[in-house]
Amino acid sequence: MTLSVPRHFRLLLDENEIARRVSELGREISADYEGKELHIICVLKGGVYFLADLVRELTLPVTFDFLSVSSYRGTESSGVVRFTKDLDEDIESRHVLVIEDIIDTGLTLHYIERNLKTRKVASLALASFLDRPHRRKVDLELDYVGFVIPDHYVVGYGLDFEHKYRQFKDIYAIN
Repeated sequence: MTLSVPRHFRLLLDENEIARRVSELGREISADYEGKELHIICVLKGGVYFLADLVRELTLPVTFDFLSVSSYRGTESSGVVRFTKDLDEDIESRHVLVIEDIIDTGLTLHYIERNLKTRKVASLALASFLDRPHRRKVDLELDYVGFVIPDHYVVGYGLDFEHKYRQFKDIYAIN
């Protein structure tokens, strides 16, 4: 039995579009890091779905670790970012790619980027499965973007609403 999609959800991206774009990103990242080992830092929890699919598309040696941060209450960012889980491994002198599920205000990823740069990485790149630039509050340059989406609250493919709906294979906008 599968979870039914509520009537007030509107399909934004289907699983085939998602798979196609993740594959394209895998090829692009593999080419950009050819001959190097890449260390991926996944921002929990929503980024896990993107991480799992993306690493299977990469053709280079990768390792990965996880960070957890908090800045949301309900559907709105509080603007206050705090680490709830830090990295398990040292990243000094490593080529690091941070992956996120979605960027909107940019405050969380901007905070993560500033923090990781102090750890003397060889290089640092930023990737987000979804980019919602209409809500941006800080300048943030993303190296890899899956999809740019309109200013809707979205669920599925790791994104949740009140800790529900992450398991949908498609992305839905909540009307």
